[in-house]
Amino acid sequence: MALLAGKHALVTGGGSGIGAAIARALAAEGASLSLVGRRAAPLEAMAKELPKATAIVADITSGTECAAMAKAAQAAHGPIDIVIANAGMAASAPAAKIDAAHWQQMIGVNLTGAFNTVQAALANVTRAPGGRIVFVASTAGLKGYPYVAAYVAAKHGVVGLMRALSVELAAKGTTVNAVCPGFTDTPLLAGAVDTIVSKTGRDAEASRAELAKDNPHGRLITPEEVAQTVLYLCAPSSGSVNGQAIAVTGGPV
Repeated sequence: MALLAGKHALVTGGGSGIGAAIARALAAEGASLSLVGRRAAPLEAMAKELPKATAIVADITSGTECAAMAKAAQAAHGPIDIVIANAGMAASAPAAKIDAAHWQQMIGVNLTGAFNTVQAALANVTRAPGGRIVFVASTAGLKGYPYVAAYVAAKHGVVGLMRALSVELAAKGTTVNAVCPGFTDTPLLAGAVDTIVSKTGRDAEASRAELAKDNPHGRLITPEEVAQTVLYLCAPSSGSVNGQAIAVTGGPV
C-alpha cells in the first residue's frame, strides 16, 4: 500500500518550485492534495497533473481567507491530515533602507502566513494521532545572511513557531517540524539572481554559482531533495521525529 494512502495534504505555494515538488512526492505515495496559492493558473496546471488534487486560490496573509481555504479543502477531500506551510517570498535591502512595507511583507507572507495556514487546519490535523505539520523554512531560519534582515527574522520566527507547536501538540500525536533548505534551484532563487545581476552587472550563471557556494557541497539544492525530506516527515514511521529544524544544504549550517 502507498505510504500516504487515504491521507489528505494541504500544500501552500503548491503551484511551483518546492511546493510543486512536494505535491508530486506526496501524490506519488497516495495522498490527495489541496494546492493553495495566490495565482490560479499554476495551481490548476499542477492539479491536472496529479491524480487527486484541487486548486484553491487564497492569500495566506489573511486569516479569513485561510479559514475559507481550509473549508474548501475539506469539501474537496475530507478532513486535512497533513499541512505543508511552504508559501514564502524573499526581498533584499540593506537594513538601513528597509521600510515598513518591506518589513511587513516579509513578516506577513513568511511568518504570519505560515501561522494562519496551520491555525486554519489545526482542528482537522489534531483530531486523531498521526497528524503532520511541516514548515518549509530556510537556512535563513538557522543563521544570518546580509541584506535580507526581514526575511531572516521571519524565517527564524517560523522555526520558533514550529518549536512551540511541537511541544503544544505532542500529546495529541501530531508532529511539527521544519525543513530548512539552503539555496535551492527555484523561481525564488531566479528572482534573487535577477537582483544580483541588476545590482552588480555580474552575469546570471556567475550569480547562480556564487549562491551555490553557500551550500557546503557547492551546488544548488533541487526541489526534489527538499520534497523527499518533507515526505519522510509525513510518513507514519516518523511519529517520534518532532520539533526538529532539518537543514537540507549538503553539509553543516
